[in-house]
Amino acid sequence: MDKRLLDILCCPVSKTPVRLLSKHELDALNGAVVAGQVDSVTGVPVREKISEALITTDRKVIYRIEDGIPVMLPEEGIGTTQLTDFPAGA
Repeated sequence: MDKRLLDILCCPVSKTPVRLLSKHELDALNGAVVAGQVDSVTGVPVREKISEALITTDRKVIYRIEDGIPVMLPEEGIGTTQLTDFPAGA
């Protein structure tokens, strides 16, 4: 992802800056997705593994990246509190 774009992106709700999700965090997220344990903030189950994502710097919300484009819609966010084995910050 373009560093300049990453520098200006933020959570559309809280305005908290975002960073790329680390491989370790992404693996933990996808493990929970495969186990059927992940919902969007609106309660819609996340059924497909995520190849790339952003996370707010306060580690509360994850936004997926599809084909290099961040999906920064509030309803598409994934709250991290539902992820029981989510690793500590990268």
